[in-house]
Amino acid sequence: MPAVPSCLFEPLWDQFSALLPEQPPYAPTHPLGCHRRRVPDRVVFEAIVRKLIFDAGYERIPETGCSDWTIRDRVKTWSALGLAPELHRLTLAAYDQMIGLELDDLLADGYITKAPARSETSGPSPADRRKGGLKRSTATDATGIPVGLAAAGANRHDSKLLEPTIEAAKAQLGAALPEHPRIHLDSAYNGRPVAALLDHHGLDGQIAAKGVKAPIQAGCRWPVERTNSWMNGFGEIRRCHQRTRAATEFFLYLAAAFVTVRRLIQQARTRYRWDTRPTGRRLR
Repeated sequence: MPAVPSCLFEPLWDQFSALLPEQPPYAPTHPLGCHRRRVPDRVVFEAIVRKLIFDAGYERIPETGCSDWTIRDRVKTWSALGLAPELHRLTLAAYDQMIGLELDDLLADGYITKAPARSETSGPSPADRRKGGLKRSTATDATGIPVGLAAAGANRHDSKLLEPTIEAAKAQLGAALPEHPRIHLDSAYNGRPVAALLDHHGLDGQIAAKGVKAPIQAGCRWPVERTNSWMNGFGEIRRCHQRTRAATEFFLYLAAAFVTVRRLIQQARTRYRWDTRPTGRRLR
């Protein structure tokens, strides 16, 4: 049984494989001049996707001819090259071309998940008896498409992660971001430092007031909360075991790419026709 449907995996693999640098089939630096043949990148990528979906240990996901250390090394290499953010950037461009990103209104929110491994992005969780946790900050467009991500320890306040989240969104969107968009935030961001930050980045902040119940001022923030639920559908995101910031962001942006492609197919199936178009709305 595949970890994800082929209609999701194949487009992402086509784009990801185009980003990979060319490698010889045998290691040229081997002291004896020979070595085992390099494991194909597709085999390793499929194993990484299984880890992303099922939150399995590296030693539980390999197939014949692909060891767990091979998967670890490729994650380290690919995360250092920044391939996952670039893959997410390509999916955003495709979504914007076919459906259209609604960037006049941006949404941002933080979410705490488990991170039992001591790492660069883990910290004592205030929501889980100070166990290891990860704070994930997500920025989306008005419909919930993730456009920027940032990660830190669970004890980091949401407002402290807003600036790296905005900078990540600008890096992913580039020239697609309009001038002076509105950004909708909850009451945790209500304060002078955030107001100064929004002025610096040319954003019009729509921030919930403190002390007012959510049903009265629900606003337009629900799509980003829904996106956080979509992201939590990936096991490695719910319980992060990565020890470096680069590896953590690799899996975060890989999950965001899957979320974007899934929404792209769901929106495009009623607008376009193609041979492999899914017949059902839900992509299993």
